[in-house]
Amino acid sequence: MRSIRPLLAAASAVAALTLTATACGPSEDTAGGDKQPSATVPSELGKIKIPDDLKQRLKEHGIDVDKWRDGEWKNWDKDKWLREAKDFVNPIIEDLWDPDRMRDAERPDKPVEEEDISGDKGVTDPTPAAVRARAVEPAYHAHAPASGKVFFDGPQGSMVCSATVVQDPAHPGKSNMVWTAGHCVHAGQKGGWYRNIAFVPSYNDAGRPTAELESATRQQIAPYGVWWSDWAQTSQQWIDQGGQTGGKGAPYDFAVLHVTPEKGGTGKSLEETVGSALPVDFNAPAVPRIADMTATGFPAGKPFDGQKMYQCTDKPGRLSVKADQPTMYRIGCTMTGGSSGGGWVATGKDGKPALVSNTSIGPVTAGWLAGPRLGPEAKALFNGMSKKYSGQ
Repeated sequence: MRSIRPLLAAASAVAALTLTATACGPSEDTAGGDKQPSATVPSELGKIKIPDDLKQRLKEHGIDVDKWRDGEWKNWDKDKWLREAKDFVNPIIEDLWDPDRMRDAERPDKPVEEEDISGDKGVTDPTPAAVRARAVEPAYHAHAPASGKVFFDGPQGSMVCSATVVQDPAHPGKSNMVWTAGHCVHAGQKGGWYRNIAFVPSYNDAGRPTAELESATRQQIAPYGVWWSDWAQTSQQWIDQGGQTGGKGAPYDFAVLHVTPEKGGTGKSLEETVGSALPVDFNAPAVPRIADMTATGFPAGKPFDGQKMYQCTDKPGRLSVKADQPTMYRIGCTMTGGSSGGGWVATGKDGKPALVSNTSIGPVTAGWLAGPRLGPEAKALFNGMSKKYSGQ
């Protein structure tokens, strides 16, 4: 395996100012009238002091935090779309992610063309045979309790990815950390940070048919609550190189979220709430020594609709997008877009399941998926997140 440049963790850290507003109005898709989400703010938030330099920096990018709470987040200006880590803001807007918005969210990624990722054939194994994705048996929480969906808003509308609850070494048994793909939080070199990022563990836990979800309650769709990201990190390589098409930035297409419950809740952590979190295995064994990997996600591209959980299990091969970048894992799998960010699990060094990658790219033919090998960059990013919250 080629050496990998160490990551300057500070370059990928993104600070989030957490405010709360109550969304009582229509969803973004139907908000054409005068109604706006209510800006009712709990009295305890009056204690929050926003540094003047942060206020000014945000205003330079066209963001007024007070107006944001009143619905200004809907007004996307691509020329002012934030790219710098220090300018990320993700205020909590209560009830924004209602059942309709969650059900209608689109996938953010586009399948790659084979010629876009021809790569270095010296370290690219033959294309794997397609492995048909199998539906996870409900209740999902009984079979993949750490898995869920990430929802967020971009210039094109509401979007969705998959994600996994991971262990936090600073808070054993009480993690609030979630692993997903970089392109599920940041658009890469031609965009910026997405907005209204939230995680829903065990989405549609009972595996209800899509027709039934039209009348489902929020509790039925999100039985373990909606958890908003109050801090996020992705790699600087993804920010500088990443793109929606092709394999640009894919070897560094990973991200970590720190989350907090939308409603405050019982004071329990995410891990305590769902009863599960996976350890992250950095520098997992080389491909020949891995018997198989299982990828989990909520595929939304046809023939799937994003409402149910699926998995693929296959022995991994190698995919090299660029000769000067790390080799990726690749498995046969028919899952489509929307499964991006979902965790790849293999047997760890202790013989127990561990997260070793996440879904990043797949082809137009939907026969395989590829995910980054989690090396020094990913480990530095993860440790930076854990350290930030170690005293809390």
